[in-house]
Amino acid sequence: MGLGGISLWQLLIILLIVVLIFGTKRLKNIGSDLGGAVKGFRSSMQDGESEAEKEQLADQSKPDADFPENKAKEKDETKA
Repeated sequence: MGLGGISLWQLLIILLIVVLIFGTKRLKNIGSDLGGAVKGFRSSMQDGESEAEKEQLADQSKPDADFPENKAKEKDETKA
């Protein structure tokens, strides 16, 4: 018994039918397009994560302007 009740022979027959319908060249193109899309998605996810980390580090290094003591420091710095 194979995946979800489908035997190995049934999977091979389905694969053969798909190859006969689409052809190997078209399947190769579909596979390369799908691989390129996945690669682009992964790289954009990594870029987004790195930008989020940079923003988080930048936010941590800035003093919070909402606190009154930080507002007083900012006023003192602008007077000097």
